[in-house]
Amino acid sequence: MGNPHILAIPYPAQGHVIPLMELSHNLVSHGFKITFVNTDFNHKRVKDAFGNKVDGEGSIRLVSIPDGMEPDEDRKQLGKLTDGISKVMPLELKKLVKKINGSEDNKISCVIADVNMGWALDIAAEFEIPGVAFWPASAMLLALLFSTDKLLDDQVIDKHGTPINGENMIQLYPNTPAMHPNNFLWVCLGDFTAQKTLFEFAMRNNKAVENVEWLICNTTFDLEPGALSLIPEILPIGPLSATNQLGPLTGSFWPEDATCLKWLDQQPPGSVIYVAFGSFTVFDPIQFQELALGLELSNRPFLWVVRPDTTEGTQSDELYPIGFKARVAGRGKMVGWAPQRAILAHPSIACFISHCGWNSTVEGLSNGIPFLCWPYFADQFINETYICDIWKIGLSFNRDERGIITREEIKGKVEQLVDDERFKAKALQLKGSVMNSVSENGSSNRIFNNFIEWMKS
Repeated sequence: MGNPHILAIPYPAQGHVIPLMELSHNLVSHGFKITFVNTDFNHKRVKDAFGNKVDGEGSIRLVSIPDGMEPDEDRKQLGKLTDGISKVMPLELKKLVKKINGSEDNKISCVIADVNMGWALDIAAEFEIPGVAFWPASAMLLALLFSTDKLLDDQVIDKHGTPINGENMIQLYPNTPAMHPNNFLWVCLGDFTAQKTLFEFAMRNNKAVENVEWLICNTTFDLEPGALSLIPEILPIGPLSATNQLGPLTGSFWPEDATCLKWLDQQPPGSVIYVAFGSFTVFDPIQFQELALGLELSNRPFLWVVRPDTTEGTQSDELYPIGFKARVAGRGKMVGWAPQRAILAHPSIACFISHCGWNSTVEGLSNGIPFLCWPYFADQFINETYICDIWKIGLSFNRDERGIITREEIKGKVEQLVDDERFKAKALQLKGSVMNSVSENGSSNRIFNNFIEWMKS
């Protein structure tokens, strides 16, 4: 029989792959074997980023199946990607499960699927394999997805998920973030066709997770008591990033530039502005230049992650203001991708200018770092509200009449955040609560241990 064999399948986006990889490393430390299923496209990116660290026969074995898109198609078009996933991946996953169970003594004993891949749980049930639903983002976002019937009944949205009155903020439960319907997950990810595809996909996923025994989430009661009270089936086992189980294989799609850690070692404690916007955020040239000039105006050391595709239609390297690199050479460092968890744990970091993706949010607060919030899309607006209005560990930026966050606004908000010690004190207090939840006898740790026992049984 050997060790229990888990098949893990994330939604094919960076913010979904990394937390499921974190969970997989945790499970390996408890004696489980993992088959981790990326799409062919993402599998190549991970292999290119990590080279010889990708071990085909290790405790975490990386395999891949097609996602239904051509190699050169844009996977940031989430409506198109989701359509491809729905049409192609279910049959490919069935073939993979048959192949593994037909050729190995150590058959798959459980499937852990991202809620956004709910169809994989249906396939597990077809093979009579226990299924577990994993949610990598906030419980609040999942509560929103589970509330679609109520939103339809209350005429907040129509049958395609379109807001009927986009002007009114809604709050599903006390002490949870108020939300603007125009920022609902499925609304802000593309045109109407994409919205319709994503809304229908979400509704199907809701149905797929109804019958699972375990619905686990990368959060904790300390962060989201309101949302977890709203949907008691959601079991918090996070933040996974705070358990420090991530090995050399993080599942990142880009090679990480570790030279920035040596650079941070040379900076004074609590001095550096860390700037990173995740894997999706794209800037127009004017906004990119204002950000650069705002960092220059701040007169502080900064570490800025600039992906090659950060700007629309132009390589980011060509868009820096004239003379900018020379002027900031002594105190600014730009890298293409970075080992974010190690950076946020570094004592030189003062604050985090972030897109507020959930992984970045929990990584920052697990290290007691205050935030300046620059959300781009999807759940990032919910997380901004948590950070600024509920946890009170950060500030948001204001945009001018062009929709631009100006250099003066950036400089002013950096000063306001860093000079007010209350933000850092609150962030450290929240860090203590979060770290307690994943420590021995903490709430997330107890649920995780119960989950392990169930899996082994």
